[in-house]
Amino acid sequence: MERRVAEGLRDALSPFGFEMHAFKVGWYNAILQPAFHLPYSDDTLAFVVLSTPSMFDKALKPFVNKERLKIIRDPVDQCVSHHLLRVKEKFPDQRMDVIFDYEILPSRKPKFLAQTAAHVAGAAYYYQRKDVKLDPWGKKKIYGVCIHPKYGGWFAIRGLLLFPDIQVPFLEQSAPVDCVSTEEKRIELLEQFNFHWQDGHYRDIIEVKERYSEEQKAYFATPPVERFKLLGLTQETQKSMFH
Repeated sequence: MERRVAEGLRDALSPFGFEMHAFKVGWYNAILQPAFHLPYSDDTLAFVVLSTPSMFDKALKPFVNKERLKIIRDPVDQCVSHHLLRVKEKFPDQRMDVIFDYEILPSRKPKFLAQTAAHVAGAAYYYQRKDVKLDPWGKKKIYGVCIHPKYGGWFAIRGLLLFPDIQVPFLEQSAPVDCVSTEEKRIELLEQFNFHWQDGHYRDIIEVKERYSEEQKAYFATPPVERFKLLGLTQETQKSMFH
């Protein structure tokens, strides 16, 4: 069953530049405080969905051209939700829950911790302060960051797909690839990510197979409100639809 679902997801999402990695809810819940637990049994099948550099051309641009008049919030969020919700049609007889990376609980906590999910699913290694033996940061707050073995930091975690009625007690866990394996590189990665993230150097901490195009970099570097212009959408088009 798990294989059939995985193949169905791949067929539906890979052509649009998404990547899926299976995990059991129990692996995720086991390393987090109860406040962050996903409310499913431990053996429940889940997938973390990543967008790769090609998503911009394969999914976002065609989506914007086609749905031009229906885009009323962040185009990337809307494009991702369009593709993930369409997957439900592939499994009409299965319950499937979708949680997006931007969703938050009433407590303002995120509905899921994206980087932890990517790590337990073996999708990308979540490098944190505890991965550095001789910590140079003293009292500073240091955030961790996920690095993908193929795309470095040129990817994003977009959501979770959960199948509450599919239990996979025998699913085997694959460890994420530890691609930033030296102490020096890990310190450099966390320094770059925490103190110079705008320049994006942390994304190239390893040799990458593919990165964002110049157009895509410009898009993500632009404040969300101005992104409409870059895609040839005007805020006016947006407003006129509602009058």
